[in-house]
Amino acid sequence: MAFSFFVGIDVGKETLEVALFKEGEEVQVVSVANDPQAIKAHLLGLKKVPGFQISNALFCMEHTGVYNNPMLSVLQKQKANIWVEHAEQIIRSIGMTRGKNDKMDARRIARYAYRFVDQVRLWQPVRQVVQQLAVLSSLRDRLVAARKQLATPLKELSGFVDKKTAALMATNCKSSLDALNKDIQAVEQKIRDLIDQDPQIKDMYKRISSISGVGHVTATAVIVATNEFKNFTEPKKFACHAGVAPFEHRSGISIRGKTKVSHKANKRLKTLLHLAARSILTTKGELRQYYDRKVAQGKPKMAVLNALSNKIILRIFALVRNETMYQKNYQYPLAKP
Repeated sequence: MAFSFFVGIDVGKETLEVALFKEGEEVQVVSVANDPQAIKAHLLGLKKVPGFQISNALFCMEHTGVYNNPMLSVLQKQKANIWVEHAEQIIRSIGMTRGKNDKMDARRIARYAYRFVDQVRLWQPVRQVVQQLAVLSSLRDRLVAARKQLATPLKELSGFVDKKTAALMATNCKSSLDALNKDIQAVEQKIRDLIDQDPQIKDMYKRISSISGVGHVTATAVIVATNEFKNFTEPKKFACHAGVAPFEHRSGISIRGKTKVSHKANKRLKTLLHLAARSILTTKGELRQYYDRKVAQGKPKMAVLNALSNKIILRIFALVRNETMYQKNYQYPLAKP
């Protein structure tokens, strides 16, 4: 797809900085309020620029969560070409820079879109049900964290204070813990209801959760993170996003670093996949045998857990792609003579 104009958008809570480039040359940089009416007015102004059309322009912005929503909503209705890129990817591509402000960032994003247009990944809109699952999953995480923050000190202190004091603490926290447990159960039930009510997501969920070790929370997280496998179609890229894909560090023949995973990853996904891998170790099977064999060979346990997480990702993508369920004792067909 050929583009003549490149629009870099630096997204803030209240204000957007919008840089318009024609090919590699700057046309204008303006500030726009981050609300739908102001954005629509700005787009009307852009259409007055000679040669500018929505169809021949590429709009690029960093992923900033909910602050992107007004711009994305307006651009989607205009059927614009949208590229939402991770901030770290843009920063690394630019190299060393001097100075920083919002207008400069908008210019850099526009230049990034122009330079790397051959690598463009057009943004896919997220269905409302996926947005709701994302919000509820995030809420569940916060509730679970609050419960842990309250319950853990009770367990830790019980061994260091007398029984009467321990009972007093437990009694005063009981209503809060009961309320948190009730809220967590309600949120989890709402997540299950949303999954059951949507045939497409329900089908994906059944396939993913059929894999040993992959539970309700992990299956839901994968569906949300991949945007129903629209944003990620290759398991290797998703493994990189989740922080379980190892990278080699080598320079020449004399300097060599350890193979390790990136720290710039989705920490929640990494944790869930590691929990799924650890769950697999509690049962007999080929993956448990693989773990034992690699550890016996001297491989670090964490590295083997990463490998198991990768195998889980490969299975998830295979099941969704092939529209099949996981078969624990699957017999691979012999090659024909």
